[in-house]
Amino acid sequence: MLKPVPFAFFSSLIRRCARSARLLAASVLLTGSGAVAAESLTTVSSGSLPALPTPVSAAGLLHVDGRIVALSEGHGWALSADNTAWEPLKVPAATPGRGVKGSASVAGRTYLLDGPDVRSDTLQALTLRAGALVLDPPVPLPQPLSNAQGAAFNDALFLIGTDAGGVTQLYRRGAAAAWQHLEQVPASGVPHALQAQKGALYLATAVAGQPDQLWRRNADASWQQVASPDGTIIAGSMRALGQAHLLMLVNDGSGVTQARTFHTITDAWTTLDTPIAAAPQAVTAWGNGLAWATAGATGSQLQYAELQGGKHLLRWLDWTVIGVYLLAMLGMGFYFYLKDQNASTADFFVGGRSIPFWAAGISLYATNTSSISFIAIPAKAFDTNWQYLTNNLIAVVGLMFVAVWIVPLLRRLDLMSVFSYLETRFHPAIRMLSSALCIVMQIGSRMSVILFLPALAISTITGVDVVWSIMLMGVFTIIYSTVGGSKAVIWTDVVQVIVMFGGALFAIGFIFLQTGGDMPQLLSAAAAEDKTKLFDFSFDLTKATVWGFIFLVVFDVVLTFPKDQVLMQRTLSTRSDKEAGRSIWAFAAIMIPGGFVFYGIGTALWMYYRNNPERLNPLLPIDATFPLFIAAELPAGVTGLIIAGIFAAAMSTLSSIINSISTLVSVDFYQKLVKDPNEKTAVRVAEWSGVGVGLIGIGIALVMSRYDIHSLFDVSIELAGLLGGGFAGAYTLGMFTRRANAPGVAIGVAGSILITLVCWSMDLVHPYFYLAISILLCIVIGYVASLFFPAPTRSLKGLTIYRDTPAEAAAP
Repeated sequence: MLKPVPFAFFSSLIRRCARSARLLAASVLLTGSGAVAAESLTTVSSGSLPALPTPVSAAGLLHVDGRIVALSEGHGWALSADNTAWEPLKVPAATPGRGVKGSASVAGRTYLLDGPDVRSDTLQALTLRAGALVLDPPVPLPQPLSNAQGAAFNDALFLIGTDAGGVTQLYRRGAAAAWQHLEQVPASGVPHALQAQKGALYLATAVAGQPDQLWRRNADASWQQVASPDGTIIAGSMRALGQAHLLMLVNDGSGVTQARTFHTITDAWTTLDTPIAAAPQAVTAWGNGLAWATAGATGSQLQYAELQGGKHLLRWLDWTVIGVYLLAMLGMGFYFYLKDQNASTADFFVGGRSIPFWAAGISLYATNTSSISFIAIPAKAFDTNWQYLTNNLIAVVGLMFVAVWIVPLLRRLDLMSVFSYLETRFHPAIRMLSSALCIVMQIGSRMSVILFLPALAISTITGVDVVWSIMLMGVFTIIYSTVGGSKAVIWTDVVQVIVMFGGALFAIGFIFLQTGGDMPQLLSAAAAEDKTKLFDFSFDLTKATVWGFIFLVVFDVVLTFPKDQVLMQRTLSTRSDKEAGRSIWAFAAIMIPGGFVFYGIGTALWMYYRNNPERLNPLLPIDATFPLFIAAELPAGVTGLIIAGIFAAAMSTLSSIINSISTLVSVDFYQKLVKDPNEKTAVRVAEWSGVGVGLIGIGIALVMSRYDIHSLFDVSIELAGLLGGGFAGAYTLGMFTRRANAPGVAIGVAGSILITLVCWSMDLVHPYFYLAISILLCIVIGYVASLFFPAPTRSLKGLTIYRDTPAEAAAP
């Protein structure tokens, strides 16, 4: 099997880019902004809870049905909803010789581990019901275990402990309710704590006379030892916090107990400002922190510590930079409006077919790089590595095919709407239906999400209201894209790419200045942790492999590019067929260095936060890492520049969508349905439809702010796959076959949508596969169905990729 290819052969390119970025960052820092102090961004709120009248049992502090429960020698209490008093609980009578050894939570339920002496032999779920603690029937463990620890992972219970022979055993119990013995555990010492976080299990083991050891069990069942906590973890205190942190209480060996966090991405520890004088007797979860019991005069005293994240408000200089950027976009829109007040439809929709190929290529890149990419790609590289960058590299090969075969074919037809091709090749009904579905998908699955996600990220970090961010991006984009038409959209895209890259390169340079190391040393550290791993040639379909990306590029680039009005409209705006092809080459040329820049940000962030883990906020999602760095670490003004870059990434895509949809409304519907349409009215229809589309997108984004964005984002992906693949298949049949006809294609489109909906309703595959499934189904069903109808009799000259033009030519 071929091994993954490391990043080494690209290091010189990155080194040159970073050198320029460092010079840019240094020039700003010399104006008066120094390095940030290494102080924690997270504050800790601590206090006391009502005392218990009797000492709490070891491992007797639990979190059940959202409330803290305390157990003590056959007695039980539950903390009241207002946290002011303990309410007595009825507890089941204890079996002599048995006691609570620990607990675990799985899918919202709490389970007790109990047994005789020091061993655990049963597992029992417990709930609160009418003032009583109710235990479910006990579930026998696969064998009695000492030092048993349990943790939930992917809705399954993992159990670890030592058997009678002193050997550490690991078991898993899933929905089938049967225990499965797993691999041999290499960790030395006695199991001390077990917790799941970010796709892995973390095990702490106690070794006599030494600090606890921390081990990670990865998704492939491999084990590795990670950085030690330099102390002893208090039993029951390890818990997952946020998306990538572990929180626990650690005794440093000198009698001082402190709360510490472990960041599972950088393997770095942070000590929180919460010294605990007395040794905790029992610990449980409390909000975003922990609650613990210590020995009191007659019973147990209870304290808590909870993490709180702050906001990083934008400064006046940041707002000035953002304001200048937004006004510049408006200025460009009105410039083209005043310049072309009597614009024709060709001027408004395709820039008078006068756009240089390099500007069209930059606009293609800007349109394809949304604010989601600006935020999510650095987060992906920070979290994992560069394997997803393989998609960019392979996509370039797909774009070469598009540039040579597909774009010239459509450009020669002198189209404004790419769906005109489906009418010419097949039937007007197929054109109008596909255009309508395209409009629905662009608004529902792209525009609203692109507006909402960056607004949410910026709001989470800076406190800027989500509504204001959505309105700023949406309203300004509507104005300049509708008044300036396609020319304004393309040329503002050029400026926006410059803003994006300027901010991104500055961020990379600033990070390397702050880390204080030289470039080769930092790259070597990242490569040692596989943070720059690029190619994976394994045949594992669960991983991001080269073969998987080839499959995606074929369906997501080559076969879907012709139906993407947003992208095709850029190429249709060029001066000639040759320049249309060159615009794709320019797009491909920018995609590779652009990918390295944004993935490089993620790796640079990993380097920075590995050295400064206290500058992370454990309560924020991983996707907020780059926005957090922007708001908390960068100098005033530069923060505004990069937030303007996030706005630019969003607005460039939004403006292209608005311009493209307004083109479809005017060309595919107004000019087809109205008798004797005129150019002036067609432009006005496009302008007003652009305003309407923008307002609808803003409205949907505002609605999203009231609901769970994760589920809505998944729905948007599913919608694009369920409804878009059929028409991508129709283009494939039209361009690459001479036998396909209108009835067959109609059957193929309908059949692909119906069968894909069945797959969706039965949850047979991941939503990301719906697009490929739908395209394949349309091609197969459409071609077979076409065989039952007469072959096209008219000339197909210029409508397929084949040189021979008669329809009667032998079908391939």
